[in-house]
Amino acid sequence: MFQQMKYFIAVVENHSFTKAAEDCNISQSAISQQIKELENSLGVTLLNRTGRSFKVTEAGQYFYTHCQDVLESVNQLVQNTIKITKDDEVELKVGYLRSFGTTEFLQTVSQFSQEYPKVKIKISSGNHEQLYELLRTEQADLIFSDQRRALSNEYANEFLTDSQFMVAVSKTSFAGDIDQINAAQLVDVPCILITDSDHQATEETYYREILGIKSEFRLVENYDEAQMLVASNQGYLIVNSRTKGQLDAQIVKTVKLVNDSRELIQKYYAYWKTDNSGFYIESFADLLKQNFV
Repeated sequence: MFQQMKYFIAVVENHSFTKAAEDCNISQSAISQQIKELENSLGVTLLNRTGRSFKVTEAGQYFYTHCQDVLESVNQLVQNTIKITKDDEVELKVGYLRSFGTTEFLQTVSQFSQEYPKVKIKISSGNHEQLYELLRTEQADLIFSDQRRALSNEYANEFLTDSQFMVAVSKTSFAGDIDQINAAQLVDVPCILITDSDHQATEETYYREILGIKSEFRLVENYDEAQMLVASNQGYLIVNSRTKGQLDAQIVKTVKLVNDSRELIQKYYAYWKTDNSGFYIESFADLLKQNFV
């Protein structure tokens, strides 16, 4: 049937049995017979023929649209299968979220390298927007990042873990033993962003629209600089129950962050393009997920 699907696509795209036959290097009568057999197998009419012309039926249009996806998946399957058996060195490009920490990711890299020693792993790191751009432009095959956008069918989205948002403040701030801070309580205190000017607008939009932050923002380059500002009571830093481990608990304190009593949760996924899925990408994603269990 796969070959018949190719013939059908050729007929529809060429709007002609004659031209389709030439492209497929078979006779016109042969391609016409193959389309007839395809229709008989499906039990539906794909083309309404009138003399030498034809019109694609509603069922035919549906079949045409979706069989292209099927053939693309088959072609990808064939290419990935051949790639596994080749002796040539294969490269897997992966990226991880710099602010999260590297424990699980490095464990995965190590395990994957032991299982598939012929695969060369190219590793990148960055913030969410940098990683998304690498994936979008196919400079990365798979990335491990937080969720900032609605999940898309264009990408495989493998959930890995989630974490409660927290705010890191000076130990002299908010006297007393508190277990949570509402975003509205921080409106007069600068919010410290660890980012560069290129991604400032995107980060600020996320903090305002998703987390409900109303403070003015202050940019820094790294955690050390951010922690010094927090410790000296010059601002607060938003982290989560995982990334707070990168801060010194003797210098700053972390408290759960809420927005009008609503808990704020950060989710993390492995992402890769569905049209670029393959054995090594999926194997790496499986190992990464196992390391988060």
